[in-house]
Amino acid sequence: MAETIQLEVTRYSPEHDAAPTFQRFEVPYRKDWVVLDALNYIKDKLDGSLSYRWSCRMGICGSCGMMVNGEPKLTCATFLSSYAPDAVRVEPLRYFPVVRDLVVEMTDFMVKLQKVKPWIIRKEEKSIADGEYLQTPQQLDVYKQFSMCINCMLCYAACPVYGLDPLFTGPAAIALAQRYNIDSRDQGAKERMDILSQHEGIWACTFVGECTEVCPKHVDPAGAIQQYKLTAAKEWFKSLLMPWGAK
Repeated sequence: MAETIQLEVTRYSPEHDAAPTFQRFEVPYRKDWVVLDALNYIKDKLDGSLSYRWSCRMGICGSCGMMVNGEPKLTCATFLSSYAPDAVRVEPLRYFPVVRDLVVEMTDFMVKLQKVKPWIIRKEEKSIADGEYLQTPQQLDVYKQFSMCINCMLCYAACPVYGLDPLFTGPAAIALAQRYNIDSRDQGAKERMDILSQHEGIWACTFVGECTEVCPKHVDPAGAIQQYKLTAAKEWFKSLLMPWGAK
């Protein structure tokens, strides 16, 4: 096995460059190195101007998401050994505006995330004297999978619908909305339904399923969206059959 491996890295400085280009670097090849290790080597030893995001190096923070050989990956969990001896191409996440090199602009995602109200909504609050809102293990299991999202945005980079229609709310935001909808402590499902039953919400999803394929935490956003669609369809039929019960 070769002692080095080639990395082709996107370089882009909007104040100087008309379009992104690729720069090739030669870095040490070690079986225990991930792509992020190679980027850190470039930053520390070869070119300190290289820009990218990372934090925890443990697949928790979600900040090091990039395109690796055309696939959305967490670079802290993607081993060089999966690609050696071939070169590894590292690009910024697809479908997002590029700020610099491998750094993308996240504002669109953050606005959509806030729009779906991913927090517990209560119409009435218990008094402190009444104690906590308790849950059984079974009630936790209902939504636990969808709560594992780390906002890495890999699912957006994999979603062809988001690529074609930037108005689409997107997989992670909808999955997190569903996480709270099915939380036994929450009472905000109607508010979120009013938002996500619009065209750019759940109905824009064509169930390609790539979002679930690339999710590093096995959240299954595609499944969450289909659950949401089923609930929306049921609510629509109920409103036809029992219009007096609609609120």
